[in-house]
Amino acid sequence: MNPATTPPSPRSRPKLTNQASPPVRLQKLLSQAGVSSRRAAEQLIRAGKVRINGRTVTELGTKADPRTDRITVSGRALPTSAELHYVLLNKPVGVVTTLADPEGRPTVRDLLHDVRARVFPVGRLDYHSAGLLLLTNDGELALRLTHPRYGIAKTYRVKIKGLPDDAALTRLREGVRIEGGRTAPADVRLLEVRDRKARLEITVREGRRREIRQMCERVGLPVEKLVRIQLGPLSLGKLPPGAHRHLTLKEIASLRAAVGL
Repeated sequence: MNPATTPPSPRSRPKLTNQASPPVRLQKLLSQAGVSSRRAAEQLIRAGKVRINGRTVTELGTKADPRTDRITVSGRALPTSAELHYVLLNKPVGVVTTLADPEGRPTVRDLLHDVRARVFPVGRLDYHSAGLLLLTNDGELALRLTHPRYGIAKTYRVKIKGLPDDAALTRLREGVRIEGGRTAPADVRLLEVRDRKARLEITVREGRRREIRQMCERVGLPVEKLVRIQLGPLSLGKLPPGAHRHLTLKEIASLRAAVGL
């Protein structure tokens, strides 16, 4: 028998499946692949930047199957699910939560020396704050983790100047007025009191800029140290400051389940 016509052995044959992947709207595919938000994806489509199998698409209702269709954005192929990356970083103080900084300060990108994929911070920690920061190119997950509608809990260990009384703790729990309006109810635990200072554990489900610092300042308890230790089901654990690691499959599944994916 001619080797060129010899059928492959059962072991070498690809596995077939009868389950076809249902087509998905383009803007959702772009968001899931970390290319952009859904709104920005709509702008890319309208601008003629997106092609399916070489054909330019400008209609927002267009659907595609990422397993069988070749999708490109500005000439670059859309990442597949196998190319999605999830990195947990323990951000130190003195590092900005951006991929580049015009002032030349260290960025979280500088700490990811062995991560070749272009991943983006999910939310942010300010320059003087530290702790858990998730970086990923899974745009749909990032969007849901930061959207207030999904109410993903974020837990912080906070060292404050001063001794909080019951009234101050109650105000923090019930909500205080800060920039942008009144905060939603928060979970607040007093962990330790020592030398006219205290340590609190605060859990919020919003994502306002400098929210924890503003809350504590409003009740007369300025923050001296702020560390995020948990994002939804994801915990910082014993990861040293400045170190990072890739999430396990179980952690990824837990995060996606928490936001309904």
